[in-house]
This record gives sequence, C-alpha cells and structure tokens, in this order.
Amino acid sequence: MEGLELLDAAGIREREPHCRGIKAISSSATCIVDWARVSGSFADDARAAGVEFFLNSEVKSIVRKAGVTVLRTTSGEIEARSVITCAGLFSDRLAKMTGGAMDPKVVPFRGDYLMLKPEKSDLVRGNIYPVTDPELPFLGVHFTPRMDGSVWLGPNAVPAFAREGYALTTVDPFDLLEMAAYPGFLKMAAKFWRTGIAEMHRDVSRTAFVRALQRYVPELRVEDCVAGPSGVRAQAMNLRGELIDDFVFDGSEGVLHVRNAPSPAATASLAIAAYIVDDAAKRFGLGQPVATA
Repeated sequence: MEGLELLDAAGIREREPHCRGIKAISSSATCIVDWARVSGSFADDARAAGVEFFLNSEVKSIVRKAGVTVLRTTSGEIEARSVITCAGLFSDRLAKMTGGAMDPKVVPFRGDYLMLKPEKSDLVRGNIYPVTDPELPFLGVHFTPRMDGSVWLGPNAVPAFAREGYALTTVDPFDLLEMAAYPGFLKMAAKFWRTGIAEMHRDVSRTAFVRALQRYVPELRVEDCVAGPSGVRAQAMNLRGELIDDFVFDGSEGVLHVRNAPSPAATASLAIAAYIVDDAAKRFGLGQPVATA
C-alpha cells in the first residue's frame, strides 16, 4: 500500500528515538483528529438537513403497527415509517425489542488509559502500536498523541460490571448477572483466563500497566504517568464465546439494526454510513441505493 514502509530496529530508533522493536511498519498517511469536533460537525450537517436530535431519551420499546414504527421513549412516542438503530452498548437489547436473534450479545469491556506528564511528552513522537493478537479484537497497549498535545497510554481491556461502567466501582447488578450467565462469555473466559487475569492485574496496578508499556518504550517510568480517561467497548460475542470483529446488520419490517460496529468504526464512519444507507434503501424500498466507492 502507498505510504507504508518496513523499518528495521535502526529505522524505528530514527523515527521514534525512545521506542525499541525488531521491525515496524511506518505509515506516512496515518494521522490523528479531534473526534469530538468531527462528530459535532456531522451533527451540524444533519441539523442543516432538517434532522432533529432527542438527547437523553431512552428507548423503552419498538412496536410496528399499521405500517408505522413507534418508538416509546422517556421523552414520549416517536413515529416513523422506517427506523435505523445504532445503539452501541445497547444494540442487542434494541434488536430484541423487535424479535431479533439472541446473538450477537453485547459484552462491555472497559479500557483505562494513563497519560504522559507534559514534561515527558518527548518520549513519543507519533502513534506507536503493537502487533495485535489475531484471536482477540483488541489493539493491546499503545501510545497515542492527541490534538491537544497530550499522549494517551493504553488501554487495558477488562470486563465492565455495567454496560456504562466507566469506573471500576460502577456496578449494575442486572448487567453483571446477564453477562455472567451468558454461555458465550463463560466459554471466552475459560479460553482466555490467563489474558483476563493479566489485564485485571494491570487494571489495579499502575506498575504492571507501565511494565506492559515499557516493552515498547523502556525509558518510561511509573512516575512519568498520571491517570487518564476510560472508555467502554461494546464487544459483540456469540454463543461459542467468539468475539465478533466484523459488522453485523439485521432487522425486521420497518427496522434496520446495526448490531456491531467495531473499530475502526470512527475512522470508517462515512464509508459505513454509505453501506448502511445502501442496505436501508434496499430493505425499506426507498429507491436507488447510493453508490459506494
């Protein structure tokens, strides 16, 4: 591919003086963006096209009657001829409201980051990513410069105790029991228990977390880092305990469910949107599908 270059150990040191490795792929086309501003721009374009946003409105049920889909929400009822759901952490629950299949099931994984102290930001020039484990759809710990000049380190990947469990202490009994009782989760845990224990150790021990990062930047020290933000990944899983790393779409009359949109969903958002519109056009009989390239 254009813009890719294979580096040896000396080449790595030339690009990233504090990084160590055997070989690496350098991508001159890789960049970073302020995703909050990008998504805000998408929202502005949507509003200009006549879209209304109903924020903080939980969907309680989805009912199809007389050719109309009715969303019963905490902000009242919303009627539409066609509905597309893309609910992330709750995508399987919305699909279930319209009789969707049990699988894939969403299992939440929390990822915690550390951040480099500003005076140590010269340890990292650009994005540093490891070679990933092909059996797991997680990137592993990596180094990510941000638009504001900060550098994020991580994340780890541990089961969250709530679908919106952005902190270790956040527990939702229903979400936790649902996850623990799901056969697919039990099979996955039995297969990757060693990996799970290591990730949980890093979750409670900053020393262990930094040790994993030192594999790539040996000069990094615990005192160079401060606590960073956390995120929750909506990981789709099947009954066999396999983590789904591809897009999953299904639906029923008048409804299209986007049940899994894994990384790089943000990077590929415009291409994915074209795919969804194409699927919706065929499913809902809306006319000619859009052209995709």
